[in-house]
Amino acid sequence: MAKTEQQTSSQEQGIPGGRTAEVINTLEWLITAFILAFVFRAFVMEAFRIPTGSMADTLMGAHFRFSCRKCGYAYEHAFVPERYRLVRDSVPFGEVETPKTRCPSCGYNQWGGQQLKVSNGDRILVLKCIYQFSEPKRWDVVVFKNPTDPKINFIKRMIARPGETVEIIDGDIYIDDKIARKPDKVQEELWMPVYDNDYQPVLTEEAMFNGHTWHQPFTNEKGSAWINDQDNKTIFRLSGNVLNTMFYDTSAGNDFRTAYAYNEVGEYESLPFCSDLMIRFHFETADRDGEIGAVLGKYGIDYLATLSFDGQMKLSKVSNGKEEELTSGQILPVALKKPVLIKFANVDHQLIFQAGEKKLVWDLGVFRDSAGPRKPLIEPRARITGRGNLTVSHAAVYRDIHYLSSRAFDGRKIRRASEGNALKLKEDQFFVCGDNSPNSEDSRWWDRPGLGNNGKEYEAGIVPRDYLVGKAVFVYWPAGFPFEIGPFKFPLPVSFIPNVGKMRFIRGG
Repeated sequence: MAKTEQQTSSQEQGIPGGRTAEVINTLEWLITAFILAFVFRAFVMEAFRIPTGSMADTLMGAHFRFSCRKCGYAYEHAFVPERYRLVRDSVPFGEVETPKTRCPSCGYNQWGGQQLKVSNGDRILVLKCIYQFSEPKRWDVVVFKNPTDPKINFIKRMIARPGETVEIIDGDIYIDDKIARKPDKVQEELWMPVYDNDYQPVLTEEAMFNGHTWHQPFTNEKGSAWINDQDNKTIFRLSGNVLNTMFYDTSAGNDFRTAYAYNEVGEYESLPFCSDLMIRFHFETADRDGEIGAVLGKYGIDYLATLSFDGQMKLSKVSNGKEEELTSGQILPVALKKPVLIKFANVDHQLIFQAGEKKLVWDLGVFRDSAGPRKPLIEPRARITGRGNLTVSHAAVYRDIHYLSSRAFDGRKIRRASEGNALKLKEDQFFVCGDNSPNSEDSRWWDRPGLGNNGKEYEAGIVPRDYLVGKAVFVYWPAGFPFEIGPFKFPLPVSFIPNVGKMRFIRGG
């Protein structure tokens, strides 16, 4: 009797049938999870890999990683599979011979022939649903269907939107005849190095720095008393009661052309100057009497940013030998024997002077001639000025992105939106450009109409609204590192050690 009750109790609890139910329940959860993942991928967020370098240096396609043999500055250079007789958008398994490159800081030409492994393109997350609820913002990094081949996804930066008139003038974007300024976070991402004094070349007697031997690009003007510290050549010292000036000498270092270390060296000399610059350094003083300053020259006009040690900030301009004060402000007196950050930028017709956490801004105007008559053939200038007893460290010069209006190699003009060839966008039309302006096939260059359904065609050079895929928001897997232990390299097909330091949000509008 007890045995029969025990059997009945087990059957009532449904133990054999319960196992079947658990399996079915698990399968239901798996199917539900799969459906949710599919829906999430289709409508919310999807991962993409960057195939080419049209958005470098913001986003990397397949590339080589270099460290300058002379100064140690790290940079990337494009891997182009077709040059190695490989199919488009492919990466070789092992190491391959590198091309010639140039250091973006000291200008050293590294000849090809080194054997390196190719790093894959950045992997990013794209928010796909956002443009169903809000309009794309200017400067967003967007993924869209290639209008001429909708099976392929492209990624570029949003430049102009429906109803706007876009024109590229001396590297800047003009919308409805007014300059389009970049948000601060976007601007910080787009500054490109011209020279960083923290990276000092060694063995500089070789004539491999843009065809000459290297010497310190920050050079004294006649009679100036700046001294480059011999124990630490990244530091400059000054002791004097009169104003002393040192200038960035482009005959000694990189010039201000719109060159990209990511691109071929052969195109450099045919590129135009970029006159939107930033100079950055730290200074330190033990005196209350003195001043520090920076000078940026554009179109033959000098713009001066000065900070007196008593806390007076001032912006001025010098044209035809006459100095004119533009604006001024007061901060606390400079702290003694403590480094103070100085940044001075002339970008998008704005002067931005930063001393510590304080900023002083002057608007030069939004129209094409607001910064004076455009003279793009005049090379811009960068200088550091000082009076008193002080030291300067971490000096560097940067340039802004410069959207080209002609091909670097053959001088051909772009098809649309060049100066005097403004493009008026219609309803549901967008205009996009790559951050790697000399090496990007984008709205400036497309020569064929876009393809739509049922024989429909879209106007050449535009991205139609229904081809927008989403907004790029995060680099979740920059090209990783190969697995190495000491001198031993393990030839794995994937560099699976994550490059955590390069994981980042993608700045947009």
